[in-house]
Amino acid sequence: MPVTTDIVATYRGPGRVVRRLLDMGPREDRALAFVMAFCIVGFIAQLPSLARQAHLEGSELNMLMGGALLGSVFILPLFFYFLAWLSHLIARLVGGNGTSYGARLALFWALLASAPLVLLNGLVAGFIGPGPAQTLVGLIWLATFLWFWLSGLKQSQKAAK
Repeated sequence: MPVTTDIVATYRGPGRVVRRLLDMGPREDRALAFVMAFCIVGFIAQLPSLARQAHLEGSELNMLMGGALLGSVFILPLFFYFLAWLSHLIARLVGGNGTSYGARLALFWALLASAPLVLLNGLVAGFIGPGPAQTLVGLIWLATFLWFWLSGLKQSQKAAK
């Protein structure tokens, strides 16, 4: 299925989508593509807010975008790999039988599937600015991401049983 169809299906049942992705076999290139796609979308989501900041503060937009690009596309994927490894270790400590790949796939897919809400949060940050609306959208994204991640992690821990 196309990624966009899988993203929509994730909002109906995140565990089923992760189960289907796991059943396709371990493909590290797929997991890497998911996390990199999310990081690029995350960078794009920051652009309205960076433009707002540059306009209000009179700072250089290119400098802000360069820093955001470095953090989002080059450093953030490393953090997500570490977080997936840590979640795999914690799952093993509480009795999970899944693989490290399964933990990575669950996290990376949860990030990519929640990317539309990241884009919405970026638009709210850029056009409305800090305040209750941005906080609400951020909390909705966080809750959705955690739902996707924990559902996927649960499925990935059943994978090796």
